[in-house]
Amino acid sequence: MILDRFKLDGKMAIVTGCRTGLGQGIALGLAEAGADILGVGSSDLEETKTLVEKLGRRFVGVQANLMEMDAIPKVIDAAISNFGKIDILVNNAGIIRREDAINFSEKDWDEVMDINVKMVFFLSQAAAKKFIEQNTGGKIINIASMLSFQGGIRVPSYTASKSGVMGITRLMANEWAKHNINVNAIAPGYMETDNTAALRADESRNREILGRIPAGKWGSPEDLKGAAVFLSSSASDYVNGYTIAVDGGWLAR
Repeated sequence: MILDRFKLDGKMAIVTGCRTGLGQGIALGLAEAGADILGVGSSDLEETKTLVEKLGRRFVGVQANLMEMDAIPKVIDAAISNFGKIDILVNNAGIIRREDAINFSEKDWDEVMDINVKMVFFLSQAAAKKFIEQNTGGKIINIASMLSFQGGIRVPSYTASKSGVMGITRLMANEWAKHNINVNAIAPGYMETDNTAALRADESRNREILGRIPAGKWGSPEDLKGAAVFLSSSASDYVNGYTIAVDGGWLAR
């Protein structure tokens, strides 16, 4: 039955940046589909742990600074020691810095690029090596953005990083499909998260954004669950290198 192909029973997923917001929503969606979760964050993950365990799934939290490359072996080792394998990697962790391009600093450029695209690539590389070693294949889901498709305003490094995420998603898919590794991305539209708090607080920008969204509302972490489960499951085995927009129709406008 086709619905059985969406089940994640017996799978384990690494989800970065899952303390709140989109990452937490994705972690809960995967747990609802049957997966155990290794959550990665820079601070306390107790809320997500409690919610996942209420669903009857295991949750192991790892505190790591994803701006530093030495976080990668810490994450991979924790997955193997606690679960014995890796099946799914969701690269959700990311940051944003807002400033006019004419005044943008090197520090704000480097920090955003380090976590949003450099860590995405090298953590994916580490997971792919495990998939190949396990001879199991695997699923990698990167979190892109509307700014993977558009230029944006006052977010130079974020736009560059998210354009890069869509590009390396295609690159990794091209190289690793032969190992039964599917690499895809989800591009959330304008979502109610900490990253968009400033936009939603700006009455003029909030009105402009809502006026462009055919659905007429901001999205929520719940809205990403379906796409995340699909791309993590065997239902998407012939989907590779694609970025799915979950945007209320923003890009269609």
